[in-house]
Amino acid sequence: QVQLVESGGGLVQTGGSLRLSCAASGRTFSYYHMGWFRQAPGKEREFVAAIRRSGGSTYYADSVKGRFTISDDNFKNTVYLQMSSLKPEDTAVYFCGATRSILTEAAGYAYWGQGTQVTVSS
Repeated sequence: QVQLVESGGGLVQTGGSLRLSCAASGRTFSYYHMGWFRQAPGKEREFVAAIRRSGGSTYYADSVKGRFTISDDNFKNTVYLQMSSLKPEDTAVYFCGATRSILTEAAGYAYWGQGTQVTVSS
């Protein structure tokens, strides 16, 4: 079992920044790769960014490349999503997930956090 808890969401103006955190626990956590997804009202959950536990390779959706950065702190068992130059279209509930499968598809994730709301005002 892996437990995930997100934090750091909030209300920010266009062009602002936020850092999301995902605290993980569980004996098998070290075997899972981690990802961030987001879901806006009436839309499907979409891939944002992911990081491999081994080697640390990172992957990003085209819509966030150059603006968002995913990173992890193995000592704290925490994954971060640094978001900069935020736009109103970034408004969504952001979820972190753990997977041992395909990093860019939500269906491949075995565990999810409860989500944290990010709202970007224009």
